Amino acid sequence: MSRRAACLAGIAVVASGLVAPSRTAQPLTALQEHARSYQIIAAPACEELARRIEASQPRRFTFHESTWDKFPDGTDKIVVGGFTPVNRIAGEHVLLLASFHDNDVTLSQFQVMVMLLMSFIESLTIVLPFYPTGTMERVVVEGEVATAHTYAQLFSSLPSCGRPTRLVVYDLHTLQNRFYLHGSTIASLHSTVPCLLPHLEAARVDAVAFPDDGAAKRFKHMFDASKYEIIVCGKLRDGDARVVTVQDGDPSEKNVVIVDDLVQTGGTLYECGAALQRLGAARVSAFVAHAVFPREAWRRFCRGGDRAIFDTFYVTNSIPTTTSKLPGDGVFEIIDITDRVIEDLHSF
Repeated sequence: MSRRAACLAGIAVVASGLVAPSRTAQPLTALQEHARSYQIIAAPACEELARRIEASQPRRFTFHESTWDKFPDGTDKIVVGGFTPVNRIAGEHVLLLASFHDNDVTLSQFQVMVMLLMSFIESLTIVLPFYPTGTMERVVVEGEVATAHTYAQLFSSLPSCGRPTRLVVYDLHTLQNRFYLHGSTIASLHSTVPCLLPHLEAARVDAVAFPDDGAAKRFKHMFDASKYEIIVCGKLRDGDARVVTVQDGDPSEKNVVIVDDLVQTGGTLYECGAALQRLGAARVSAFVAHAVFPREAWRRFCRGGDRAIFDTFYVTNSIPTTTSKLPGDGVFEIIDITDRVIEDLHSF
């Protein structure tokens, strides 16, 4: 609860924090007592996430449903929730759950960010689980647009509400992109790998593989080397072809999971899985934080598909517009990031 709301509710503000009147006070853990409360605004694709967050801790989170319509000419007709009949947004910490799964919805959400930051809020935290332009951070041919840079410019040009806007992103593909941001928006980088670990325990996975050295450097430290055989794959040139091989570690008779940050068509993951099988892996599964799968590329990994190589394909619901389409045929297992988001909000 903000100081403004605290005063309106007749709650005393003391040096150590906020103290509720005894008639409404309930025992709180130390973490809950000092946890920040949020008013949630969500893009349409993130409304289910907003409801799960609110249901998990209703004393901390309040979700206000918005309408995201269009005028006949195609321009945005957006009404952000929480402003009427009583303004519950001004003076509050606001959490915006965002999804940039296409350019149209992205521009709509930037308009809402500007509006919120000019609405006398206490702070704005944007949770954008998947930063889609993270792979477009270089110019090879003059004239190309490095959208990772242009998106960073848009974020950096947002109005200030008096304190920096926190941009929460999970498993950013190119880590240097955080330094493209400047001004009033600061990146807060996190990982979904902790969400995967209980699933590996349940599946008795005893080896973790990475499709290349870059993924190994990024994720290897998150896995206990005394519990998991660490395997690193890589591509070697064989004439005009590039062949995926195992460069370090032994997959023989192991229950292996391949770990990477995202999947597009899945060609590299498939080739890595095939290489592990050739070297005697007992089972091969895969995990990616972000299931991009353009043009429904996931179909090739379903039972009967030409890339049906994985016992289980773990993905998070960081891109709900994709994971909502995945079939329940026993291949894909969707890992919910709700608890992870709530936990990471505690860190500020």
